[in-house]
Amino acid sequence: MTTAPWRDPALPAADRVDDLLSRMTLEEKTAQLYGVWVGAATDGDGVAPLQREMTAEYDWDELITRGLGQLTRSFGTAPVDPALGARALARAQRRIAAAGRFGIPALAHEECLAGFTAWGATAYPVPLAWGAAFDPALVEQLGRHIGRDLRSVGVHQGLAPVLDVVRDPRWGRVEETIGEDPYLVGTVGAAYVRGLESAGIVATLKHFAGYASSAGARNLAPVRAGVREFADVTLPPFEMALREGGARSVMAAYTETDGVPVSADPGLLSHLLRDEWGFTGTVVADYFGIGFLQTQHRVAGDEAGAAHLALAAGIDVELPTLKCYGTPLVNAVRAGRVPESLVDRAARRVLLQKCELGLLDEDWRPEPEGPVDLDSAGNRALARRLAEESVVLLDNPDGLLPLAPDTRVAVVGPRAADALAMLGCYSFPSHVLTHHPEVPLGLSIPTVLDSLRAELPDAKVTFAEGCGVSDPDTAGFAEAVARAAEADVCVAVLGDRAGLFGRGTSGEGCDVADLRLPGVQAELLDALLTTGVPVILVLLTGRPYALGRWHGRLGAVVQAFFPGEEGGPALAGVLSGRVNPSGRLPVSVPRVPGGQPWTYLQPPLGLAGEVSSLDPTPLYPFGHGRSYTSFTWQDHTGNDVTEIGTDGSYDLSLTVRNTGERAGAEVVQLYLHDPVASVTRPDVRLIGYQRVELAPGEARRVTFRFHPDLSSFTGRTGARVVEPGALELRLGPSSAEVRHTARLRLTGPVRVVGADRRLRCEVEVSEGTD
Repeated sequence: MTTAPWRDPALPAADRVDDLLSRMTLEEKTAQLYGVWVGAATDGDGVAPLQREMTAEYDWDELITRGLGQLTRSFGTAPVDPALGARALARAQRRIAAAGRFGIPALAHEECLAGFTAWGATAYPVPLAWGAAFDPALVEQLGRHIGRDLRSVGVHQGLAPVLDVVRDPRWGRVEETIGEDPYLVGTVGAAYVRGLESAGIVATLKHFAGYASSAGARNLAPVRAGVREFADVTLPPFEMALREGGARSVMAAYTETDGVPVSADPGLLSHLLRDEWGFTGTVVADYFGIGFLQTQHRVAGDEAGAAHLALAAGIDVELPTLKCYGTPLVNAVRAGRVPESLVDRAARRVLLQKCELGLLDEDWRPEPEGPVDLDSAGNRALARRLAEESVVLLDNPDGLLPLAPDTRVAVVGPRAADALAMLGCYSFPSHVLTHHPEVPLGLSIPTVLDSLRAELPDAKVTFAEGCGVSDPDTAGFAEAVARAAEADVCVAVLGDRAGLFGRGTSGEGCDVADLRLPGVQAELLDALLTTGVPVILVLLTGRPYALGRWHGRLGAVVQAFFPGEEGGPALAGVLSGRVNPSGRLPVSVPRVPGGQPWTYLQPPLGLAGEVSSLDPTPLYPFGHGRSYTSFTWQDHTGNDVTEIGTDGSYDLSLTVRNTGERAGAEVVQLYLHDPVASVTRPDVRLIGYQRVELAPGEARRVTFRFHPDLSSFTGRTGARVVEPGALELRLGPSSAEVRHTARLRLTGPVRVVGADRRLRCEVEVSEGTD
């Protein structure tokens, strides 16, 4: 029997797909453009916006006779044993392939924001903690581990990472982001993508683009970002993750910018993404995002109109389940309302990706190989290391930390004895298990209290909760104060409860009016301080909270951003001194709870000045973090003004030495200051960094290779330009502290740069000199 050309793996993928498309009916082509969400709840609280209202009914057996584009969250919808789930997914794929004329399986996707969102899978630190680690190489390992777990059970696509840059920390999804700086988000995000893609998983960048800039920090609110903010802050992380990470999918954001919904914006999804950046993968809708063109944005009168707008803009796949790209689209094409060429364009992209994944090959098999272990020892070790690197020591003014091994410790607070205090809203326990209270966690998650008792076996550790996370009850204050008064030191463990759509204090749809600690936790902290016993504040949160009220009154302040299942031992290790803290802030910590939004990327008028009584200067700046050891920075290059062309290069070097008595890690940060430009620029912005691990007395030479492309910005004409003139390269341990400045003068003409410009400051680390 002759094999059809589309089945021949020796032919180019494009030829195979063209042959296949020529054989398909309109119904079969459109079937490749939507997913189906088996088991999605249609009543009660959901895990996606307006899930109940937007979920359509369908006949599964009849539906799959046309084929199927995607299967939505076979593991992430309800608790299922991973090994059983893998077998069930394989059976479903066999049924899908057997039902259609061409035997094409579906592409299975899952969430993997902070680990595979499946029962029993490792719950890693959230992306904000990745940013705090300033360690892209470690995050690349994380992506590889998660990707391998996804592949082991038959999943092809992961809906991560989130590359939104924080613009207002009151936004609920801050925990899902990597931070408030586009260079940090881009470099760490691209590393995660490389790891995920290296395991054969299609990484999906989200949310493209502007989602985090929603007005008033409200989820799904309109975006009112200016053209330059969009081009210079919002877009660069996506560009970096595509060019350097190799991501094969992009998710369209829910939001609208200046009246145009992203899901109906060909300028963003086609012209910029494909024509300018050269993207060739698939664009998928955020859940129900195409239907929202009709119901939320009201730019379409019916489902067919929404399908037309989305297809024309460049959305290839409707997720999570069919609504607009099914029968409404087929009928609209037959009626002449929608050109069939748009269906063909999207179907071709989808089938090309399936071809790349081997799903069009005759020898394709859905059954997973080998045993399934989604929380292996290797996973847990990686989760522990990332948690340890991400903990930020904000303050330790009198050296209260590390704790003495035989001290009396009162552990107080609503986050101290709760395993869920470690997890973000896209972890399986927080995301799904709240709907299944009868099901166990499926993971071992030590609490801070348990971990501290294990870490300090000779210490006397007592506990009182004091209050809940967000309720107003202060009845527990008395016991908490009594326990603190009896101790040598009090460890107050406060923070957030992750949840969805108002069911938590952090997470999707859990936006806040200001940056006060939730509930009565601030009052509890005040009460503990009245005892006169030194108080160490430990924060387990998904966003920064204002801490100026207690500045100078606390013995130490430790910040962790939902550090995952190994976060308890990591925090206990920092408190005991076993772990030398090395995390740095990926977001500024404000002094007062109001006056938001504010991030460190401010032009002169955004900084403190005499023209306003409001001072937005943060209490702890972006990049800040302390250590239990000390470092010196020596032998800087670039003491004189150096001239280079606008297409030249410049090396800036220094030696970092550990002058303390224990091993530690310093994070050297390089910032750009542009004194005069044709448009206003941030006073400083990160353009390079390097984490340097050093033994006591050890030194390393760090060299940053600066190229003027890193100074480029969107000029008055809308083009990205490198302008001649003065620049300052500032080396420091944070955005607010300058250790050394190299002054440059760029010479030559204004240079227009495009998508081939340099996005990264290369760094070389070599042996230091004695």
